[in-house]
Amino acid sequence: MDVSVVLPVYNEEENIPILYRELCEALAPTKWAYEIIFVDDGSSDRSWEILSGIQYQDDRVVAIRFRRNFGQTAALSAGFDHASGDVVVTLDADLQNDPKDIPLLVAKLQEGYDLVNGWRYERKDPFLSRKLPSRIANWIISTTTHVKLHDYGCTLKVFRKEIAANLRLYGEMHRFIPAIASGLGAAITEVRVNHRERKFGKSKYGISRTIRVVLDLITVKFFLSYSTRPIQIFGLLGVVSGGLGFLMALWMTIQRQFYGMSLANRPLLLLAILLMFTGLQFVSLGLIAELQSRTYHESQNKPIYVIRKTLQTENHQRQ
Repeated sequence: MDVSVVLPVYNEEENIPILYRELCEALAPTKWAYEIIFVDDGSSDRSWEILSGIQYQDDRVVAIRFRRNFGQTAALSAGFDHASGDVVVTLDADLQNDPKDIPLLVAKLQEGYDLVNGWRYERKDPFLSRKLPSRIANWIISTTTHVKLHDYGCTLKVFRKEIAANLRLYGEMHRFIPAIASGLGAAITEVRVNHRERKFGKSKYGISRTIRVVLDLITVKFFLSYSTRPIQIFGLLGVVSGGLGFLMALWMTIQRQFYGMSLANRPLLLLAILLMFTGLQFVSLGLIAELQSRTYHESQNKPIYVIRKTLQTENHQRQ
């Protein structure tokens, strides 16, 4: 299998037949051996009935149905688990991503990249409710993760199978796939893609998801930078907090011993004690996190590195 196309579906009964036809038209000229994986994320309309009919007629189609709505991240993860292609493509099922862009992204991937992200350069969405929050989010994510992209929210992506196989996604982390892949050492770039207006159905996104995105961003940043050395972040906070508390306490001790100043009714004394105890708690939390990290990696025999390729001679293998 050359290419696996993964599509999360949630209440897209009007879009599915058109999308399937456009996918076949876009992929047919490439001569690739491909499969199309639809993941029905607990749709309440006729989406599954339509997908079942398409799968019955085309054995290149894989249809997966969730028992309930688990979210886009879970749908993509299920698609990755069932994908058998050397290249994995993801796109939305709402017809706003153009399947004609898939060969363009795959061609860019073959230049030596591991992940190619779509960039909706001329986005057909409302400015205040969609474009502006997206631009702010893209800036925050790029600044925090140090993976500079214009459009983290674009589902249209192409990446190698080994990258997809090593992605562990939770919460709303599908939008952070490029940042997570960078932690695996992936070479990442982006390509401008066509973006179309939604014709049928309604958007599943809203400003209410912003808080969840921010919380997931904190998680991603932690795993990218400190998952194997948590003591460095918690220990640093503990040292800073405890150090400030100690200096405050030392200064007040000098004032009391040499200048006869009373310590009664001084909020600064309580703050110093609080900071010292907080610092001790942060250091303790860091040590516990270190134990958890070691248990996580050693119990699963999970390495703290990712190998891209190994070269060795046949004689060395026999030894």
